[in-house]
Amino acid sequence: MKKLIVLLFILLSSLAKAQNCNCSQNFEFLVGKIKANYVGYRDKVNKSNQQRFDLFTDSLRKVARSTEEADCRDICQKWLSYFKDGHIGMSSFTPGNAKDNDIRSYFAGTEKTGWTEDTFNSYLKNKVNSLDGIEGIWSEHAGKYKIGIVKDSASKKDEYMGFIIKADGIYWMPQQVKLCVKKTKDKYSLLSYRLFNHDNSNPSFYKSKDTLDFGIYGKWYRGNIPIVVVKPVKETDLSPSFRILDKETNLLTIPYFRIRYKKAVDSIIEKNKALLEQTKHLIIDVRNNSGGSVYTFEKLLPYLYTNPIYINGGSVLATEDNIKNGYDIDDVSFTESKKKEIKETAAKLRAHLGELYPLYSGETLRLDSIKKNPGRVSILINGGCASSTEFFILAAEQSKKVTLFGENSGGAVDYIEVISLKMPCNYFSFSYPACRSFLVDKRPLDNIGIAPNVIIPENVQDWVEFVRTYSTNP
Repeated sequence: MKKLIVLLFILLSSLAKAQNCNCSQNFEFLVGKIKANYVGYRDKVNKSNQQRFDLFTDSLRKVARSTEEADCRDICQKWLSYFKDGHIGMSSFTPGNAKDNDIRSYFAGTEKTGWTEDTFNSYLKNKVNSLDGIEGIWSEHAGKYKIGIVKDSASKKDEYMGFIIKADGIYWMPQQVKLCVKKTKDKYSLLSYRLFNHDNSNPSFYKSKDTLDFGIYGKWYRGNIPIVVVKPVKETDLSPSFRILDKETNLLTIPYFRIRYKKAVDSIIEKNKALLEQTKHLIIDVRNNSGGSVYTFEKLLPYLYTNPIYINGGSVLATEDNIKNGYDIDDVSFTESKKKEIKETAAKLRAHLGELYPLYSGETLRLDSIKKNPGRVSILINGGCASSTEFFILAAEQSKKVTLFGENSGGAVDYIEVISLKMPCNYFSFSYPACRSFLVDKRPLDNIGIAPNVIIPENVQDWVEFVRTYSTNP
């Protein structure tokens, strides 16, 4: 009897830990949660497009019913892409504590081909005089992965399929389809490319004689390459930098406003304080800065300030999911006063469940003094600027010193404060914003962005030099 109880306990524990990766059920979960909790939903789904949106959702719902687990993320991501919101999306595959066999099993149902290493080698031998230039065996630079690329017999077009011959044996197994390429005249273009975790990507692609260049994802070479030990790639350093351009102009480059770079940003401003207070012209380059925290740039604002700066507020969609996962959180690092503030905020929101509650009133930043220098501030912006970087731009553009140069920013500032929820299939989570900026009703920027004062022509390669000479010789 005791053994039976123990076995029953083990079984129940296993069931409790089990996850549901059925695609149809995960898709329905996602749709329900986004409809209930995404603060931009009511703006983006309305009478004018409701029918079209429902048809789109139903079409994916049907696909999800017959989709393998490993391909479900693509279906969910496609549905989320309807909202065109830079703060909404699916996470990549995250195995957590999953065992190798679990990962192997999860990806077992992905697209496969009938080609094997033996049949492909026979094909290469028999067709040696009629092979296309891309057909053959290709190996990535470390030699751990090997693929065969062959004319796709299922397609009437000039399309070629790349399938696994050798891989890690966990995420990828022989015969699984890794990529698809299309040939137009003598040029090749990438139709699909699966990353190590099977995420579908669209990297840059170029084929030379014996090399396939996938941009940031590396190069593949024709033939077999011995396995070599590859040193781990260090994370890209996105620290700020400061440079003197001429006797009147300095350049401050800030690639990222993530909170971990706040110390570096504060430090570089303090270190160059004397130069900043003497320079006539400061160029601030925030191109491709995708955001982070507004606290990271707070020490920079006094050097831009000429008059009070208005900072827009916003309303939070008060749902239990949003409150629990974004506004009623606890952390051992929080001070008692911070914990008290969080509890008070959560209580306010719970008192207005189901409402769009104006949690943040707009406020005006007033400083005691105006710095004489820098006399002029030029800020370089482009489509890669988003989120908190756009908050910086919105604050900076109110200054009489500031001129914006470049192209429109990314337009990901209307809906903010990202919430993350786990899917029933715990390998994945999804994120969405819960706060709606007051800007939406006054100056919507979603997928529009902040326009520069001066557009830099497309043929200009060196934006910094353009701004430097523009400012001295307008």
